[in-house]
Parts: sequence; C-alpha cells; structure tokens
Amino acid sequence: MASSSPSSRQTKHQVFLSFRGEDTRLNFTSHLLKALKDTGLNVFFDEETLERGEQISPALSNAIMASNLSIIILSKDYASSKSCLAEISCIMYCKHTRRQIVLPIFYHVDPFDVRNLGGSFKTSFSDHESKSLDQVRRWKKAFADVGKLKGWHIEGGKFDRPETKYIKDIVEYVTKKLMNNKSSTAFEELVGIDYQKKTILKLINQKDCRVIGLWGMAGIGKTTLANVVYHEICSKFKSCWFLQNVREKIRQQGMESLRNNFVSKILNQQIDILTPSIGSAFIRERLNNKKVIVVVDDVDDPDLIDYLGVKHFGDGSKIILISRDRQVLKNGGADKIHKVNRLNEKSSLQLFSTFAFKQLNPTANFRDLSNQFVRYAQGNPLALKVLGCKLYTKSRKEWESEVDRLKEYGQPKISQILKSSFDELGELEKNLFLDIACFFKGKYKEEVEDILCSLYNACAAGPLIISMHDILEEMGKDIIRQEAIGIGNCSRLWSPNNVHQMLRYNKGNEAIKGIKLDMSQIDNLKLSPTVFENMLNLRFIHFYFPRKFGECWNNKLLADQVDIVSLPDELRYLCWECYPFKSLSSSFNPKNLVVLKLPHGDMEQLWNGDNHQDLVSLKEIDLFDCKNLRKIPSLLGAINLKSLCCRGCESLVELPCLTHLASLKSFDLHGCHNLKKIPEIPSHFHYLDLEGTGIEEVPDSIEHLIWLRQLRLSNSRVKNVSNNILKLESLNDLDLSHCPISKFPEIPKSLRRLNLSKTQIEQVSLSFDYIGILADLDMSGSGIQKLQCYISLSGSRKIPTIDVPSSILSFKSLRNLRMNHCKSLKLLLDLPPYLWRLDAHDCPSLEKVSFIQQHGFLGGAYELSMMFSNCSNLNQDSIDSIEANAMFKIGSIAEKWRGQNIFFPRASVCCFPGTEISANKFESQNVYSSLTLKIAPNVC
Repeated sequence: MASSSPSSRQTKHQVFLSFRGEDTRLNFTSHLLKALKDTGLNVFFDEETLERGEQISPALSNAIMASNLSIIILSKDYASSKSCLAEISCIMYCKHTRRQIVLPIFYHVDPFDVRNLGGSFKTSFSDHESKSLDQVRRWKKAFADVGKLKGWHIEGGKFDRPETKYIKDIVEYVTKKLMNNKSSTAFEELVGIDYQKKTILKLINQKDCRVIGLWGMAGIGKTTLANVVYHEICSKFKSCWFLQNVREKIRQQGMESLRNNFVSKILNQQIDILTPSIGSAFIRERLNNKKVIVVVDDVDDPDLIDYLGVKHFGDGSKIILISRDRQVLKNGGADKIHKVNRLNEKSSLQLFSTFAFKQLNPTANFRDLSNQFVRYAQGNPLALKVLGCKLYTKSRKEWESEVDRLKEYGQPKISQILKSSFDELGELEKNLFLDIACFFKGKYKEEVEDILCSLYNACAAGPLIISMHDILEEMGKDIIRQEAIGIGNCSRLWSPNNVHQMLRYNKGNEAIKGIKLDMSQIDNLKLSPTVFENMLNLRFIHFYFPRKFGECWNNKLLADQVDIVSLPDELRYLCWECYPFKSLSSSFNPKNLVVLKLPHGDMEQLWNGDNHQDLVSLKEIDLFDCKNLRKIPSLLGAINLKSLCCRGCESLVELPCLTHLASLKSFDLHGCHNLKKIPEIPSHFHYLDLEGTGIEEVPDSIEHLIWLRQLRLSNSRVKNVSNNILKLESLNDLDLSHCPISKFPEIPKSLRRLNLSKTQIEQVSLSFDYIGILADLDMSGSGIQKLQCYISLSGSRKIPTIDVPSSILSFKSLRNLRMNHCKSLKLLLDLPPYLWRLDAHDCPSLEKVSFIQQHGFLGGAYELSMMFSNCSNLNQDSIDSIEANAMFKIGSIAEKWRGQNIFFPRASVCCFPGTEISANKFESQNVYSSLTLKIAPNVC
C-alpha cells in the first residue's frame, strides 16, 4: 500500500546574515548571531568557510528569499569575495521584488566608500573587472545601492563605542522592525482567530471605545487573541506595552512596584510614585501627551485599572483588559466587552492537527479518532494543544486507549482532559510539574535551573522565564489538595494559613517536600527548634516578603528562646528572608544544598567554626544586607559556587581565600564598610565592585587579576594604589571617585575611563606615553589646583604647561574631560579640537581658556557639549576662543552628517558666560527660547 508524505514547506528565516567570513566570523558576526538567537529569532548563518565562486548555491538563494530581513555586514574585504557580492545582489533583488527589509552594518568601513565604490572596494572591483566577469556591473549597482540605505556605522578603534552596545541596538531595531512589518503574516500559524481579531480591530477603531475588555473561560485563547491584535497595531502608537500575568506579578512584587515599572516603561524613564494615586501633575501631563496601546492580562481586581493611571493617557489611546470575570471588566470601566468564543469544529480540527500531526489536517486513518478528541475539547484551544502534543507520534492503539480513558468522564471538562495527560507522566515528570505549579512558575530560568538539575536531572531549556498556564497551575495545586487529608500530609504547602498552622502546631512530617510562605500574610509566630525535624524529605523552603515599593516588613518568624533551628539534610533550596537566628544549625549537612539565600538575616556567621562543610552542590549564596554578619567561613568545598553576594554586610571584616572557586562569576561586596582588604579572588574576574567598602589601599596582589576590565572603588577609603596596577593589561575602567586618595595613580596604557571626581588630588603631572588611550577623565569636584603635562620632544628638554595643559588635552584619544565644580581651577590652555565633551561648569576661578590651531576634520563625533556656565571670571579673549571653537566643531559635525544615514543625530550644545554672540558667526539669534529659520528650497 503506497503511503504519502506531506509536501515539505520552504523553511522560513526571520534574519539572513551576509558577511565576509575571514573578516568578522570569529568576532563581531558571531557575537551578533548569538544576540539575535538569544532573543528567539530564527537566523540563517552560512557555516561554509571557503570561497564558493561567483554563483551562490540554490540552497543559499532560497534561504535569502525565504528570509524576512537581511543584515549585511560590510567589512573591508567584503567586496573581494565574489560569493559575497552574489549574495548582496540576490538580497537587493529580494528587497525590490519581495519588499525584504535590508539592514547594512558598515563595519570599520566608510559608508561613503560603499556608496561610491571607493577605498579598498575600488581595488576589489578593479580586480573583478580585470577578469571580465559579466556579473560585475550588477554587483557594483547592488553594492552602491546598499551604501545608500540606513544602517549602523561601526568605525571601531579606541574612540568608538563598545561593539556590545551596537549589537544591543541592532537587535532591538531588528526585533521592532520585524514586528512592525509582519502585521498580516506574523501569526499565520494561529488557527481560528481571524474573525475575532477583526471584531476587536473594529472596536479599536471606534473613537468612543477607549477601554476594551476580553472575557472568557480559562484556556479559551484570550491572551493569544490580544497578542495578535497588539502586534498588528502597536506600530501606530507612540508607546506600547503588553503587561502579561498581572495577577501573578502583583502577588510576587506588589501593586506599587508593578505600577512604577508600568509608568516607567510608558515614559521611558525611571519613575517612583509613592502615593496611592498618580498625584504628580507633571507625570499626569506627560502621560496625557502619550498615545499608547496597552494590554493588561489576567485582571482580577477592577481597582487596578485606575491605579495604573490609564485614564491619564492621551487621546487615541487604547487599553485592552483580559479577565475571566466579566464583572471585573464592567467595574473596571470597559467601554466594550467581547466574549472570546470557542473554536468551531473546523478550526478545532486544524489546531489539533497542528500539534498531533505537525500539519493542518489529520492523516486519513486517524481522522475518526481526531474528530472524537475535537468533540471532547469543546473548542478550547488549550485542551486541543495538550491533547495534540500528548498524542503526537503515538500509535492508533494508544490513541484508542486515550479515547477510552476520556469516556470514563462522560462529557469531560477541560480540567479532566488535562488531568488525563498528567496521569500519563512518569513519577519524576509529575513531581517536576507539581514543583513548577507550586514554587517555580514565573521564575527566571537561571534562578531555578540548578535546582531542577539537582532534583530531576532536568535542566531548564527554552524561554528565560518558566511559564505555566493558570489552569495548569490550578490543576496541579488541586492534585496536591486531593492527594492527602490534613495539612501535615500534603507534599507541598503554599497557602499562608496552612503553613502557619503547620509551623505553629509542629505538624510537619516526612510527606512534606516544599514550603512557600508569604510572611506578610501571617501574624508573628515563634518557632520551635524542632519545627523541621520530622520533615525528612523537605527540599524546598521559601519564606519571603512581597516586593512592595517603599514597604518595610518586620520579621514574622521569631526565635523561641533558642539560637538555632534544625534543618533537614535533603534541602536543595533555602531562601529565608529576615532569618532570625545567629547561624545555621551545626547539625545541618548542606551536602545537597544548591541555593542559600538569607537576605536581611540576623546571623553573625553562617555556621560555627571553620569546619570544612560538604558544599559541593552549592551554586549560590546571597547574604544581602545581613548587617550583623562578621565573617564568611571557609568555602573550600564549594568548588561549584557561581555567585556570592555580601552586599550591604556592614559588619563583615573577614573573607576566606576564594582563589580556588573557578566557577565563581558574580561577587558583590558593595557597602561592606568594615572590610579593609581586597579579598583573594580567582584571576578570571572581569568586573569587581568594591564600592562603599572600608578598603584602604589597592595592594601589590592586584597584579594577579590579569583579566580584570573594570574596578570600582568609589566611596571607599583608598589612599594608595600599588604600581602593580600597571600590569593589568585588560583594565579599561577605574573608578576611585569620592576616595581620600591624594596622589594621581599610575594607570595602565589600556585604561580608557578614569574617574577621580571628589578626590583630594591637588597636582597632576602626565606625559604623552603615560595616558595611553585614555578617552574619559573625570576630575569634577576634586581639589585639583594644578594639572601639568610634559611633552617629550626628541633631543629637547621637557616643556611644561600650566594647570590643564596642551599635552594631555591635545592627545586624540581624550574625548571627554569633566572638570566641573573644580573651585581652584584657573587655566585651561591649548585645548585640542578633538574633545567631544568638555565640562567646566561652576569653576568660578577659571580665567583663561585657549585652543590649539583648528585644522583638519573632527573625526568620529556626531555630537558636542561644551559647558562653561558659572565661570564668571573668564576673560573676553577666552569667550571669543570658545565661540570660534564651537563653530569649528559644529561645522565638522555638520560635514559628518552630510550624506550620511545616521539613525539618531543628537544636538550640539555650547554654554558660556556673556550677553552677546557674534552676528557674523551665528546668523540666527534670539533672546527668547525659540528661533525661526528660513530654509532655502531643496536644501535637504
């Protein structure tokens, strides 16, 4: 009997990457590829490393045509590759014929050279033409056309932004561009919602319909429908946000924090509202200027709508509310309420087949059984998906068994369909499901990945956040409620009342595997030292307070005339905020412990003595704000530790040697005021935050941190910096602000940013070789009286200049100089034209400013800031010099902008004292806050 296979569909890619492998494969391109994939984008990346010739393969051509967006990374030798030019020709063809989005990245090349086939590209095309290749004319046109498109220009070198920032911008742009350009096709795989989508769009287009409610039973597809509508219209609004799982978010972080995050997102600025309503007239006015689209998912409190401040949004704004309770939507002020309907039989069969067969229709010999499952699901999308996934690749006999199982329920409810799937799971899978339902839902994957591996040998994969549908969560909790009679027999406890009763009356036993308690929901309770003694299988303890903004909680679980409480050895996760005891029990063996979090605890030490505990499973220690903690014990056995947080441990005076912790990635000592020495840590650290510590010097041992890139010691007590810091060849950022240091430190030539603001340094002497590639120097608010530099000339003596001299500032590497609030500063002499930012605000003693001869082009800069406000002693010659330099820089920037496709050109600002501006330099002037300009025709 012949069997047919479904026709293969052409694989679709969201992004196609075109690049010259030898130029960027192992650096920029690989980093961009990872960032794109990390956001969930499907990226085509050609793994071939050899030159393929002047024609591209059909597979590669198909990949380009099947992509929604192409990124072309134009590097120096891109045009030397015939295959790259063939790719670019195909991409531009798809742009014109298929409206494909094309985004060029000018990587270490000038866009002008791309447009005009200049620079290295001229040589490459000449070589191709010398070989009489027929395609060259087509390649040249496609290449020049790409140069005319808007894109990113990454110049590279020591003056440019880090590539990671470019990559972040590119990924955000690509994601938004794809969302806005796929309104009609982005959700083509979704079945049966097109009619309802059109209904919602009609409501949105009604001027008198501002708040729209979506109502329906659990799993019916309310959130999916809202998501489709949201992505189709979000590009028409100034701001947009999909606020998902609101009920869960309020439970975890509180309404205050949720609203602050919400308003901050809409206004694109961190906003903290401390009142029950949005009382600030300024914030209300800003919201009123915004035309926004907002979706609020899973609303169960009608007061939330007013609390979020949606009534303050501007004209044309649309708010979509999603709830299972129609009355919540009515009370919340919905103008129109749409009931989300079940799928009809045809759509149900399509959706079921999508998961059961990975196609839109069932195979012939499974059609009868498929129709039975569709009838059981009663048009509920969640039930159809669960059944389809469960039956995928199963035999007909297994399908028939599942039908028989469902027949036992008569006309099964959705919960019974889901329960049937749960019953098919193995024991480990069941426990994993129940743990997620009770404890892990909504958690970031990185928080619980190691715990899941420890318990079930099942590492979390997929999304960054572990999600579960509400109806699945409720089913899981209902299974636990039914599995035992009595609180003490439940395997997992999460109800504050049940946990309180169990702890108060000491009803715990070996059946309990996990406890989760919101301590804000109970009264004070004194704990018995043996409260956990009978819970031999307890693996999970999470005692917490909700993250409510501005809320201070008092500890609710108290020590009952004892200094310690016993803990079971099976614990994997111990998170106990405001831990009330002096230390952990000496009888506790942490051999299985993966995560230890005791923030705001009262402990003075983790455990008694320096006994070498079995800590091989331990991955994370969080002792945030444990103000009484004086000592961290030996962590010799914690060879797998990834994170150690002692932030805010004000009494901490001693840390053990940590050099053996090869897995340690995060180490935070911020605010440890009494810690006087830099601890011994692994040499692989790139970032070290010692801000606000009591550290008094940077010792000779700093030389061992050979990979250190950023060292933060601001607000510490550092007075001396060892010359061994010169050996840190990777260090590019050093922050010593607000330190009592009085001598300018030795700095490695790799350093790009140096912050010495609010220090006691009075004199500085630098040489040309001394500052290396320093790009940003901040001495604002310091006690500097004289900054002197020596220019070493071959065969001559050293030539000194006074205060802020020509030598340090004429170096092309230095682009940002902050000297604001330097009260003793008098002279700024021979400044170069290369400074992008020069801030000398509030330097009342400053008398003279001069610049070296202005010539050449101000390369690399797209913006300018020169601040000399409150410098009342500046003489007229200095003001004239500042004015002339401002014109030079503005002219250079204008030249840079001309003919360039710059995404976000910024303003140039120059501020200095005086009442007059030269008319021959600034033709348009006004004493008020606006200017009217006459622009010649065709100037753009």
